[in-house]
Amino acid sequence: MRISTTRSALLAGAVAVTLSATALPAAFAAPSATAVISEVYGGGGNSGATLTRDFVELANAGSAAYDLSGFSVQYLPGAPSAGSLWQVSALTGSVAPGGRYLVAQAAGTGGTVALPAPDATGTVAMSATAGTVALVSGTTPLTCKTAADCAADTRVVDLVGYGTAVVREGSGPAKGASATASVARAASLADTDDNAADLAAATPSPVNAAGETSGGGEDPGDPGNPTEPGTVRIHDIQGTTRVSPLDGKAVTGVPGVVTAVRTSGSRGFWIQDTAPDADPRTGEGVFVYTGSAAPAVKVGDSVLVSGTVDEYYPSATTQSVTEITAPKVTVVSSGNALPAPVVLDAKAVPSKYVPSAGGGSIDALPLEPSTYALDLYESLEGTRVQIADTRVTGATTAYHEVWVTVAPKQNPTRRGGTLYASYTDQNTGRIKVLSLDPAAPVPTANVGDVLSGTTSGVLDYDSYGGYNLQATALGTLTDHHLRREVTRKQKGKELAVATYNVENLDALDDQTKFDTLAEGVAVNLSSPDIVSLEEIQDDNGAVNDGTVGSEATLKRFTDAIVAAGGPRYSWRYVAPQDGKDGGEPGGNIRNVFLYNPERVGFVDRPGGDATTPVAAVKTKKGVTLSVSPGRIAPASAAWDDSRKPLVGEFRFHGKSVFVVGNHFASKGGDQPLHGRYQEPVRSSETKRVQQAKEVNTFVKSLLAADKSARVVVLGDLNDFAFSPTVGALTDGKVLKPLITTLPKNEQYSYVYEGNSQTLDHILTSPGVRRFDYDVVHINAEFADQASDHDPQIVRVDVNAPDHGHGHGHGGHGHHGHH
Repeated sequence: MRISTTRSALLAGAVAVTLSATALPAAFAAPSATAVISEVYGGGGNSGATLTRDFVELANAGSAAYDLSGFSVQYLPGAPSAGSLWQVSALTGSVAPGGRYLVAQAAGTGGTVALPAPDATGTVAMSATAGTVALVSGTTPLTCKTAADCAADTRVVDLVGYGTAVVREGSGPAKGASATASVARAASLADTDDNAADLAAATPSPVNAAGETSGGGEDPGDPGNPTEPGTVRIHDIQGTTRVSPLDGKAVTGVPGVVTAVRTSGSRGFWIQDTAPDADPRTGEGVFVYTGSAAPAVKVGDSVLVSGTVDEYYPSATTQSVTEITAPKVTVVSSGNALPAPVVLDAKAVPSKYVPSAGGGSIDALPLEPSTYALDLYESLEGTRVQIADTRVTGATTAYHEVWVTVAPKQNPTRRGGTLYASYTDQNTGRIKVLSLDPAAPVPTANVGDVLSGTTSGVLDYDSYGGYNLQATALGTLTDHHLRREVTRKQKGKELAVATYNVENLDALDDQTKFDTLAEGVAVNLSSPDIVSLEEIQDDNGAVNDGTVGSEATLKRFTDAIVAAGGPRYSWRYVAPQDGKDGGEPGGNIRNVFLYNPERVGFVDRPGGDATTPVAAVKTKKGVTLSVSPGRIAPASAAWDDSRKPLVGEFRFHGKSVFVVGNHFASKGGDQPLHGRYQEPVRSSETKRVQQAKEVNTFVKSLLAADKSARVVVLGDLNDFAFSPTVGALTDGKVLKPLITTLPKNEQYSYVYEGNSQTLDHILTSPGVRRFDYDVVHINAEFADQASDHDPQIVRVDVNAPDHGHGHGHGGHGHHGHH
C-alpha cells in the first residue's frame, strides 16, 4: 500500500522546550525547578511567517548544567491516528544554568529570517496549529497516543500539547499557536504541569545555547541576483557523506546547468556542475526545491542559485535528499549543452549493496561508491545518468513506475525477474524508472520485457523504493510476451489444495474483479478441490457498521467461478469479532475455505466461533478436530489485531486431511532495504514468529495424536522461506516448506520493488508422502493483475503408502499457457 504526502501539504512549525529534571510518574513530572519545554512553534516557513524553519527551544531554570546526552525531542500530530508515529530528533550536549538550547526542525518555503545556529537539528515538519512535543530520556520512539498513557511513560521528561492536541499536560493544551505565533512559557519558566496555564501565544523568539537570536549568522538575507558564481560549488554541498556539510546554511550564487525540471508533486529542478572535482564521492548534481511555485527555468539554462541547503527525509527511516530550498535564481544563459550522463551498467554497479552501521544510521559514513551500490547511487544523486537495454523486473505500477535491472545476471528467475535470495544477497542493479513528462509516462510493461535503447535522466531518491531514474528520455518497450500460466488438472486420485490471496475482496467490488479472480481459480488453477482464500472481507467491505458475514461476497465469487467453467464450490469460515482481526478498518478480513463437494467432503463439527480454540482429539481411528471449522488459539496475544488461522477437517478417498489457512501479520513498519538504518530492523517479524509458533504448536498436537496425520498448512505468511518466521513454523521438522523443492529460479510468488520473492507458502506434514507442487504465475509479474499475489497449488496422493521412501515433486514441467 502506498501512502503519499506532498511536502506542500505539511505545515512547518517550531518548538521551544523547557526541561524537567525528574522522570514522570503516573501523573506528569512534578513541577520542575530546572529544565522544561519553554517554547513550541509550528509555523516556520509557512505563508505569512517570518522565520524559515520550525524549532524547539529548551530552557534550564536550575543552578547546574542539565545534561542532554542520549535525550531526544519527539513530535506527535495533534489528533494521532492508529498509524501516527512519534518522530524523533536526537540531542547532544547540555543546557547551561539559566540558558537555552535550540532544536531546529523542518524548513518551509516561506519566511525570510533564519534561526540562529541550532544546537541540534531534526527534520520534523510540525503543524502550525496543533501537535505534541515531548522531551524524552532516550531516543526510542514513544508509543503512547493518549495523555494518560504518556503520563505513565517514565521516559517522558516534559511534554507540551498545543492547539487542539489530544496529548497534553493538565486541563488542556496551550492555545494560540499559528503560522505567526508560537506557544511560550513565561519568563519565570514556571512549570505547573498544565500546558494551558503554563504557556501562551507569543511572537516566535528562538534563542540558542550561545544566546543568539533569530538570524545569528545564518540568515541569507537578500542575495540579490549575482552575476558571478559564489564560492560554493555543488560538490561542496553534497560532500563525502549522505548529509551535506552545509545543511541548514545559506549559499549564494551556486553555478550549474539545468538538467531536468519537475512540474508536479515535489516541484523544482535539478542543476549540475559542468566543472566537476576529482573526488568520486562528491556529487555534482542537486535538486532545487521550489515548493508550490512552478520552476521558472528550462533545461539547458545556465543558472546561479542562492538559498538554504536542506536535507529532506521523505520519512523517518529513509535516507535524505540534499536540496537547495527557498531559492533565488539568476539565469545567465540558455541553450547550453548538458553534461554527459554517467552510464549505469553491470560493470559500474558494485556487487555489495550497502555498508553496515550495526543497525544505526549510515548518514555519517564516508561514501564508498566503488564498493557499495547505495553509496554509488548516493554519489550520483541529482546527477544525469543513462541505462540501456534494461530488463523489466517489476511490472509498471498504477503510479506509472517500472523496475528494471542494469545487472541482468544477478539472480535471474526463469521468467525474467530478479530473485530476492537472502537478507545478505541484495540485488544491486535494481532501479525504478519514471518519466518527468506527464504526457509520455513509462510504457506498460511486464516482467521480462526490455526497455530497449537508452533511457536517461537524473538520479533521485524517494521513500517508495529508494533510488530512481527520473527520465527525460525513455527507451522503447520490447514485449517479450509473458504468458499467464495454467497448471495441470489433478488426477482422480490426487487431492488438489491451493492458496490464493484475493486482495480485499468484498461484495461491493466491481464484477470485473470477481470474474478475473474466478478465472484464476477455474482455468489457471484448473479447479482445485480445496482453495484456501486470504483477504475475504465482510459483505460491505470498508463500511464500518458491525457487519461481519461474508455470504454475499462468497456467493458472487462462487457464481463467477461457475460462469468461468469451474465447479459449484461450497465454503466454510469462522466470522471474526467486529474490528478484531486487523486489515482495512471496517473490512473484517478473514480466511475462507472453498471446496468442491463433488470431489471432497468437509467434516462439520459444531462449536467453532471467533473465540473458541480448536484442539486435536485423539481417537482409536486417528486424530480429529474438536471443532471444524475452527481457529487456532484466538485468545493468544499473537493474534491481537490480526487474522486468525482457519482449520478444517476434510475427507478425500476415505482419508482425513487437515488444512490450516493462514494470513500472518504484514511487514508494515519494517525499515526499508534502501533506508538510512543498516542493517534494517524487521520489527514486524516479532509478531509473525509468535504466530508461527502457535501454528507449529497446533500441528505438533495433531501429530502427537497421529504421527501420520496429513496436514497442509498454507497461505500468505508475509515472510520469506529463509525467515525466522518459517523457521519457527517448521520447528521440529513437522512441516516441509514446498517452495524450497522448486528450482531456485522459480521460488517466488510476489514481486516487490523489482525483487521476485515469496510471501505465500504451502507446507506439508511428513504424512503427506507424495505431492506435486506448483506456483502458478498469473498476477505478480503483470501490470494488469487481479491480485498482487500468485496462487500456489499442491496435488497430494492421499493413498501413498505410510512406509518406505515416498517422494515429493516440485517443478514447472506441467505448465500450459493462457
